[in-house]
Amino acid sequence: MRISVNHSTVYQYEDTVHPEPHTFRLRPREDGAQRLLKYGLEISPAPAGRTECLDQDGNVVLEAWFREPVQELAVKSSFEIETLRENPFDFVLAEAELNSLPLVYQEPLRSAVAPYLGTSNGGGLVRELARSLAQSTNWQTQGFLAALNRTLFGFQHVVRDDGPPQPPDVTLREREGSCRDLAVVFCAGCRAMGIPARFVSGYQQEAATQERAYMHAWAEVYLLGGGWRGYDPSQGLAVGSCHVAVAAAADPRLAAPITGSYRGAARSKMEFLISMQVQG
Repeated sequence: MRISVNHSTVYQYEDTVHPEPHTFRLRPREDGAQRLLKYGLEISPAPAGRTECLDQDGNVVLEAWFREPVQELAVKSSFEIETLRENPFDFVLAEAELNSLPLVYQEPLRSAVAPYLGTSNGGGLVRELARSLAQSTNWQTQGFLAALNRTLFGFQHVVRDDGPPQPPDVTLREREGSCRDLAVVFCAGCRAMGIPARFVSGYQQEAATQERAYMHAWAEVYLLGGGWRGYDPSQGLAVGSCHVAVAAAADPRLAAPITGSYRGAARSKMEFLISMQVQG
């Protein structure tokens, strides 16, 4: 499947401000599930300097810095990508992972995935849900992941244009959340069972049919034999060829499309527009 996206973001300020260095995470990644065919990023006014690099999670990011004051900052990314993973279950789990929740990895892998296990596995509601689902699926890893995905899919879905994800226990208590809220709960539930998990920011094919398109968020878990595999609780499915991953991180703040600040007292307003075309 080929997916083309044009994504523009405009920050408008009430008065002149001085931008600090910004990080742009808008370039889709390239891996066994997707191949980037074309990509461009325009920033106006043009930064004084820019450099592409790999961040701490292996995402390709653009670091840009500015010298002149601005009253508007416009960012436009465009790309064409081919998604390749028709079957999200095209792998075989290592024997140790089949019926052994909670998972305990051995060194050196244990240290490598430690950031994705977190220092906290969420609140009491998360741990209670994770244990209940693990028990109901006979402590089977894939059964647990499917049950957690299915459970969160049953929550009320809401749209919030901006702001960080809410705490997992809040989402569980209210039984509603945005895609990023549900992704955070999914990660917390997995971590409670020793499954490394991270937050993913990107796009989903369904946005092409919506009156107003948004970016999307889901989760990935690390499985021996399968590597990083996506689960989308707001869609209730394992991630295949309908998703385009852009950035992934243990902390959602490190997968945000644009990160930066400015010096000045003026308030800011953000507007965005996403258009998408899909070819089967």
